[in-house]
Amino acid sequence: MANIAVVYHSGYGHTQRLAQAVAEGAGAQLIAIDADGNLPEGGWDTLAGADAIIFGAPTYMAGPSWQFKKFADASSKPWFSQSWKDKLFAGFTNSASTNGDKQITLDYLFHLAMQHGGLWVGAGLLPANSKAAARNDVNWIGAFSGAMAQSPSDASAAEMFAGDLETGRLLGQRVASMAARLAA
Repeated sequence: MANIAVVYHSGYGHTQRLAQAVAEGAGAQLIAIDADGNLPEGGWDTLAGADAIIFGAPTYMAGPSWQFKKFADASSKPWFSQSWKDKLFAGFTNSASTNGDKQITLDYLFHLAMQHGGLWVGAGLLPANSKAAARNDVNWIGAFSGAMAQSPSDASAAEMFAGDLETGRLLGQRVASMAARLAA
C-alpha cells in the first residue's frame, strides 16, 4: 500500500473536513498547516517519505491562503534537493462562492507540484451537468484538475454538501489507485 500524505490549511474548518474526506479515500495521513503557516513536528519527514502528496487550501481572494503559500515557499528546501521528484500529487480547494476563482487555486497547487518534478493526478470524474443534476451530486461544480467544494459563507463545516465531500473522497481514492499502479 502506498504512503500518501494530505497537507492542507483550513481557516474555518471547511477545508479540513474536505481534507478528511480526501484522506479517507486515499488511506492517507493528514498534515495540518497551522494558523501561522507551519507544519507540525515531523511533518516535513512525513512528506519526504510519502509516495504521493495531496495539497489542500481554501481559496481566499483568488488564490490559496497565505498560510499555504508560506508552506509552499518553505518547500524550496525539498525542491532544491529534488526530494519530491516523481511523487504523485493532487489537490483540492473550497470557497464560499460556487466559482470563487477556485480554478486559480488548483492551478497554483498544480504548478507547485510541477516545480517539484511531480506527476499530477486529476479528478477523473465526469461533471454532474445534466438537467437532472442535483447540488449533492458528485462533481456538481465540474472540476477536472482536482476536487472543488463550495461552502456557503454562513454554513458550518458540518453543513458541507455531501456530493463535494464524496468528490474529495473519490479524488483520494484515485490517487491511491494510481500510486498502487505505479508501485506494481
